[in-house]
Amino acid sequence: MGVTNSNKELNVSGINCGGSFKVRLSLTAAPDITTNPTDIVLILDRSGSMQGAPLTNLKNGAKAFIDIIDEATDGSEDGQIGSGSRIGIVSFADVATQDTQLITSVSDLKAAVDALTSDGSTNHEDAFTKALDLFDPASTNAKVMIMFTDGVTTAGGDPNTVATLAKLQGVIIYCIGLSGNGGIDVNALNAWSSDPDSAYVAITPDDTELEELFENLARNIANPGATNVVITDTVAPCFQITSISSPTKGSASTSGTNTVTWTIDALGVTASEGATFEFTVTHIGPCTGTVEVNESISYDDAEGNIVTFPSPAIEVDCGVDICPEGCPVTVDLTVDGCTDTVEFDAGELVMDSLGRIVQLDVTLHNVCPNRRVALAVMLNELDALDTEHKRGFKTMTIPAHTREGCRDVTVRCIKFVLPEDLDVSGETFAICNERRFRARLIANYVDYDFDCCCDTDTDA
Repeated sequence: MGVTNSNKELNVSGINCGGSFKVRLSLTAAPDITTNPTDIVLILDRSGSMQGAPLTNLKNGAKAFIDIIDEATDGSEDGQIGSGSRIGIVSFADVATQDTQLITSVSDLKAAVDALTSDGSTNHEDAFTKALDLFDPASTNAKVMIMFTDGVTTAGGDPNTVATLAKLQGVIIYCIGLSGNGGIDVNALNAWSSDPDSAYVAITPDDTELEELFENLARNIANPGATNVVITDTVAPCFQITSISSPTKGSASTSGTNTVTWTIDALGVTASEGATFEFTVTHIGPCTGTVEVNESISYDDAEGNIVTFPSPAIEVDCGVDICPEGCPVTVDLTVDGCTDTVEFDAGELVMDSLGRIVQLDVTLHNVCPNRRVALAVMLNELDALDTEHKRGFKTMTIPAHTREGCRDVTVRCIKFVLPEDLDVSGETFAICNERRFRARLIANYVDYDFDCCCDTDTDA
């Protein structure tokens, strides 16, 4: 079957600045379907939430899957699943139906898919039960279920009981989830699927990707497992790889601080087999907000399996940045081509003496949401005797943030102009002396929710 699933996932959805997280790569492969006949049951969700484009794209994906298996089993799309393999269709809503038995007729399989209509709730337990009933316990064929669903269980009993029973009987279970149609229970899909979870579960938020998911799964079924596997993963520049774990199969090594390579000699050559590999990534900046972890990831093997990995994103929280003072006013000018000199009137700007600009940043810790902060900054210069000489005083209002919970707020670019004629360093040079300064800052909330419990009339 070749590579039947691939995944890349993160252990957390968000980190703070400089934080770390784990990345897990997963890969599953199985033997060639032409020499290892396989019975495959497509379990298709036709509940009410699938109406419209999702059901259309699901049908297209299922029919593309059938065509690819048709060609893979006997070398041509001749309308018959060959080499002893068979496909069956089970669909489900309030209850599940066996829309076909395990058959080889492509036209009958596609007719069953085209006949699906969406309505009702979601009964995963009955879906697994009807699918399991299709398999012949006496058959030596490999047994595979491919469960597609776009929602949580809303009818029937516990699906995990039947899924566990199927796995104990040697059935391989893949789960494809559409998360953009009202939500799915990812933990449930992980529990139903074969182990390792991440290697047998694929999640997409967009129904337009369903056809591609089904096609990639079917194409790889024709390959005899995977050998000489090389996966090279490079993380984005604002991250670096800080440690790697030993893969469950194969070996891994790093190249520089951003790239890791995972190699496997053979996977899934004699039986369906999954492998995982984890490594730790640390944020080094400067990116913040929602950031894609991948810069690139590539796959290669001797069989030419077509393998793609998702590109997960993580929320990087570096607090709240506020810049209360803008940059100095700019002026624009243009120099024509081949012009050696240009005269330009930049306005009335008089430079009375040389000086310096000190720019301060300050981080206010644990500022609660929806509260403004009043900030005062005082700057003094120190002479040779550590006597302080006043050089500037600023007050400003820091706008309230609306993030969930209290956050650090960084106030940047608080600027003070320091002419050289105020230099009290004691040095004899006219300019560029070392000058020492001392800053003091005061901050308090402007907004608060305290009300005096015995308020009296103070207008009199």
